[in-house]
Amino acid sequence: MRAPARTIATARKLRKNLSLPEALLWARLKRREAGAPIFRRQHPVGPYILDFYCAKATLAVEIDGLAHDGAGAPERDARRDAWLTGQGVTVVRIPAADVLRSADDAADAIARLAISRRVESAAPPPPR
Repeated sequence: MRAPARTIATARKLRKNLSLPEALLWARLKRREAGAPIFRRQHPVGPYILDFYCAKATLAVEIDGLAHDGAGAPERDARRDAWLTGQGVTVVRIPAADVLRSADDAADAIARLAISRRVESAAPPPPR
């Protein structure tokens, strides 16, 4: 499903204004080393914007900070995750505190998961 123009425009703005945990994680995930999974940041999929997305592994990584603790947030996150799962995307949620504690450990765990899913997955990535 292609993302609406408004979602794409919002994603472009968000790429310029990453939160601290997102920026720390992106500094590690963006490295293009041989064999490493390739991630996109603030990637639009349908009506949603994913913090990080690996197309070959159909893996979305969401950093859960304060915005995910507010009223109604758990329900919105559950609806979003269900929609993404229906599109063939696996969603992994990582608390922002874990990234702040050790962005290297978080990035390593995400990369290992993406590599393992890349081997298992034969489905094409969802369209932008």
